[in-house]
Amino acid sequence: MNLFYLLKPKASVTYLNKTDTVRQGLEKMQAEGFTSIPVIDDNGEYIGTVSEGDFLRHILDYNINRENSLDDYHIIDIVNEERNRPVKNNVSMDDLLLEVMDQNFVPVIDDRNIFIGIVTRKAVIKYFYDKEKR
Repeated sequence: MNLFYLLKPKASVTYLNKTDTVRQGLEKMQAEGFTSIPVIDDNGEYIGTVSEGDFLRHILDYNINRENSLDDYHIIDIVNEERNRPVKNNVSMDDLLLEVMDQNFVPVIDDRNIFIGIVTRKAVIKYFYDKEKR
């Protein structure tokens, strides 16, 4: 089996663009109810992930208030490029399991570093559970 059976495609994934403002990112995160969201650039390349903690640290570090607006900063200013390391679309299921142990979702990219979707921890656990039950 390959990861495409587990893939949640980009079209059904909530993500942010690096040029979105911090306000837009917070609004999308609040509306969707997620604690972290993938970030891509204008070409569709995966940049990293932004979390609630990243937003909070940014607000506290820059003493954001009415005079210092969330619209003055962009997602690229707060994205964590080390969190949620992506995997290539040809990754083995065993390697995918190792990645998902450390993160709630794994971003999936193609050979051009284009973001094509995510695989959730839940989907990977279910795959290995079902495999064991056979």
